[in-house]
Amino acid sequence: MKIAVVGATGMVGTVMLELLAERNFKLTELLVVASEKSIGKELLYKNKTHKIISLQDAVDRKPDIALFSAGGNISLKWAPKFAVTGTTVIDNSSAWRMYEDKKLIVPEINANTLSKKDKIIASPNCSTIQMVLTLAPLHKNYVIKRLVISTYQSISGTGVKAMQQLKNESNGIKGEMAYHYPIHKNAIPHCDVFEENSYTKEEMKLVRETQKILNDKAIAITATAVRIPVIGGHSESVNIEFEKEFDIKKIRQILQQTQGIIVQDNLKLNSYPMPIYAQGKDAVYVGRIRRDYSQEKTMNCWIVSDNLRKGAATNAIQIAEYLVENDLLTN
Repeated sequence: MKIAVVGATGMVGTVMLELLAERNFKLTELLVVASEKSIGKELLYKNKTHKIISLQDAVDRKPDIALFSAGGNISLKWAPKFAVTGTTVIDNSSAWRMYEDKKLIVPEINANTLSKKDKIIASPNCSTIQMVLTLAPLHKNYVIKRLVISTYQSISGTGVKAMQQLKNESNGIKGEMAYHYPIHKNAIPHCDVFEENSYTKEEMKLVRETQKILNDKAIAITATAVRIPVIGGHSESVNIEFEKEFDIKKIRQILQQTQGIIVQDNLKLNSYPMPIYAQGKDAVYVGRIRRDYSQEKTMNCWIVSDNLRKGAATNAIQIAEYLVENDLLTN
């Protein structure tokens, strides 16, 4: 089992390597790929050094799986080059998510749709993954009619530059800015670029990707995405209107029985999800589960997850594990 990690020195790539080791992924050869300036440098994996190689070198060595986290442009150019050699690409960027012939996978929801023919597989956006994992069993039972979403997103979703900006500002140091405004002691309602409809790309990802994963374009969705000075994970306030009536105790029961979800919802103990608890973990935490009394057949909940793990690296590696376990690789 030969695995390539493309973007191995980035924030998500680094977590991918950590998780491959943590989860004891059965690989016989690891190829680490990064930008040209990093070629020849060494990375440590399981106490063994690995030299960083170029994308072309990795293609030529025909890995069984290539885990991509190097940005959309790199993925659009290089994923097909890997795929044509028989490598299965699992891509963490937004490049392939909305292609009709490419599957958008959250393993707990729709990995069973994968086949050996799927050589480029898209992993959803971080904020989408944690939300749809919560929504999928509820949609199955009650049919979701409309979603109103507000996200409170970690700066780690922007990358190293944003982390440094917060660190600088916290210490009163002027430095390079990842955002248009200070992020320390601030909340910025601007994640990614604005589209023509006045929504950001991040907000529209929540709309388009959710409809695709749940296979239901009839769900009405509106979203506001906000960047906050938090490192541990993304938080989401989600208002859900159903077609069918529901019992809130049954909702809790369904979520408690859903793989990958931990219900943290004890108001007497002030127990509810927070990024400080989610950081470094793979689960999606759901709490503040309550009926919306302003409208029929509607509820609210609060969803938190580590955006670098389940929102990115963990989801991609879970896809890889599924492919291996179900003999869906052709190399």
